[in-house]
Amino acid sequence: MKEDFKALVVDKTESDFSVGIKHISLNDLPAGEVLINVAYSSINYKDGLASIPEGKIVRSYPFVPGIDLAGVVVSSEDPCFSEGDQVIATSYEIGVSHYGGYSEYARIPADWIVPLPAGLSLKESMIYGTAGLTAALSVQRLEENGLSPEKGKVLVSGATGGVGSIAVAILAKRGYEVVASTGKESEYDYLHKLGAKEVISREEVYNGKVKALDKQLWAGAVDPVGGESLAAILSKIHYNGSVAVSGLTGGGNVPATVFPFILRGINLLGIDSVYCTMEVRKPLWQRMVSDFKPEVLESISKEISLEELPATLPIILQGQARGRFIVKM
Repeated sequence: MKEDFKALVVDKTESDFSVGIKHISLNDLPAGEVLINVAYSSINYKDGLASIPEGKIVRSYPFVPGIDLAGVVVSSEDPCFSEGDQVIATSYEIGVSHYGGYSEYARIPADWIVPLPAGLSLKESMIYGTAGLTAALSVQRLEENGLSPEKGKVLVSGATGGVGSIAVAILAKRGYEVVASTGKESEYDYLHKLGAKEVISREEVYNGKVKALDKQLWAGAVDPVGGESLAAILSKIHYNGSVAVSGLTGGGNVPATVFPFILRGINLLGIDSVYCTMEVRKPLWQRMVSDFKPEVLESISKEISLEELPATLPIILQGQARGRFIVKM
């Protein structure tokens, strides 16, 4: 066990903001019952926000970001975990108000930890991470609300991002005819390889105008974008169809009318993977190994080192990321 170890530390004062690799010690880590030797983390949109001074994610400085981590238990004060256990920890307050996964060691409350399911490697768990958990929860909620492959096409917006990429792959694995929407013409081949039957431009989803009701095109949708495009999607969903929304990269305002809801019985499903209960979370991770796990999972990710992290974080804020960046410690 090292006396000190490497971590990505963000710091902010009245006159300065810094992001860099530093050495910290166990005494610097916050309280928690389980000490984990981190093997992998990943990059999410929140992590990009944590790396800029105006991101409004980090609550106090100095701080170690990283809302996802997977690794091996070094020590535990909780009987549910023992030395040597392989575990996953995502969301809750990790990387927001509690030191996160961009560190060789992390101390995490036991209530925030999921045992690594059999059949899933630590690396694969971080290819999923919060983005994968969100995508899986979106598909599960859509199916709980009646979606099935025979109902028709399913749209995935923001399809080259983390949530979108994994949603495309999961839906294709389950036999759906997936329509992937993206603003990147260069990524059409990538989306077809993930299983999309059709790839369309973002303008074909939202062209600048939103009709109260439009032509019914899709039986359901996974939307990590939000904003005005969500309003357009709602107007184009089949009768009694559903949209699972999990993000706001397109903005927080949704200029929709009530007509899709009261005339077509549309369901708008809010997806929260941050405080999702363990009663939902643990079985869902099992599904992410069994009937949800796509064969193309590895192709969704690019692995980087901790040292490469400061230069990589801005990419996700610029909307240039494809799939998932995995950080190997």
